Amino acid sequence: MSDRPEADQRPSPDALLRQIGSETRGRLKIFVGAAPGVGKTYEMLQTAQAKCREGIDVVVGVVETHGRKETEALLEGLAVIPRRRVEYKGRWLDEMDIDAILDRRPQLVLVDELAHTNAPGSRHPKRYMDIEELLGAGINVYATLNIQHVESLNDVVAQITRIRVRETVPDSIIDRADDIELVDLTPDDLIQRLKEGKVYVPQHAERAIRHYFKPGNLTALRELALRRTADRVDDQMVDYMRAHAIQGPWAAGERVLVGVNEDPNCAGVVRYARRLADRLRAPWTAIHVETSRVQRLSEPERDRIAKNLRLAERLGGETYTVPGRNIADSVLDYARANNFTHIVIAKSRRSRWSEWLRGSVTHQLIRYAGDISIHVIAERGEREAPQEVLPRVKLASDYRALDPKAYLISAGFVAAALGLGLIL
Repeated sequence: MSDRPEADQRPSPDALLRQIGSETRGRLKIFVGAAPGVGKTYEMLQTAQAKCREGIDVVVGVVETHGRKETEALLEGLAVIPRRRVEYKGRWLDEMDIDAILDRRPQLVLVDELAHTNAPGSRHPKRYMDIEELLGAGINVYATLNIQHVESLNDVVAQITRIRVRETVPDSIIDRADDIELVDLTPDDLIQRLKEGKVYVPQHAERAIRHYFKPGNLTALRELALRRTADRVDDQMVDYMRAHAIQGPWAAGERVLVGVNEDPNCAGVVRYARRLADRLRAPWTAIHVETSRVQRLSEPERDRIAKNLRLAERLGGETYTVPGRNIADSVLDYARANNFTHIVIAKSRRSRWSEWLRGSVTHQLIRYAGDISIHVIAERGEREAPQEVLPRVKLASDYRALDPKAYLISAGFVAAALGLGLIL
């Protein structure tokens, strides 16, 4: 391994491209809440009023006040774009007029209820698609979203609340947001707002408290909102570090990385990484570094690598296979680039002489890890039962080319022993 206390100091090209792309597009800020009634629209309007006082041209694309007087009061002084009326099955529906906004070209537009489904015949079927067009035109957008409308959390929310949310937005919308603000309210305070009629009309509020707005449901939804917002903020931090060539890790949040190889005990190491991530309440990833020696592995060994990666996926981790010339260098480069704070590896089972001659991945990781914690897991007797394997016919490609290094090392030992013998 190279003597390298620091990795590549150059900024990440991908991070720089994303940064350049964001400068030509409008900026998106999403106000996220755990449930209806926590105050997302109110917070968005308050922020917009502050921008208006700074001289920013702010318009209201669509804002739903639901009859709340304190929310309606915050609309005073803001330019409102009249909505476009669409006829559907004998009814008239009001939708955001995206063409009027594009003609007006404000600096900032307010768009409520990001997951809304537009009326049939609209240019885009979903409101988040309207927002993407506005952003592409260089217009900044403030939007609101409840956590139950995020696509990847749809099944989790249905399991918690027993209600399947039909209107969802893809996770890519949150991942592309330039800013996310979590509008938080405790379950007790939200239920009190319901009882006071500040969320729904009284007859609807009572039914909502009995079903959707139970304290347990609200607590679980609140945790989902906190975690999803924290994930996005963590991604933003990693992008910033890459764009500015800042070496990690920044210990603002814990992240666990586990190395996967063909060792029969690696499954136990993967399970340990999952338990460590659970204790730290941290995301975790399994990585396999594919070096040239992979070509010399037997079929059972390659199958074992794939099996261990599948195990990591079943346990809830992400998996990556990266090419590399040196395992320790590749693992550390990946860990620093993605701000991992912990690396989990298996204890080497090679002899001391073998480690001295060929080098030890474990020792290299410990020596060059810097601020990253290294967890070396001892053998725990989780070896797979030996399987009967049919003898394999060796092909010409299986024979390794002559390596003079091994012969030179052997000759050196013989010469040293001879010299010592002559001296004695």
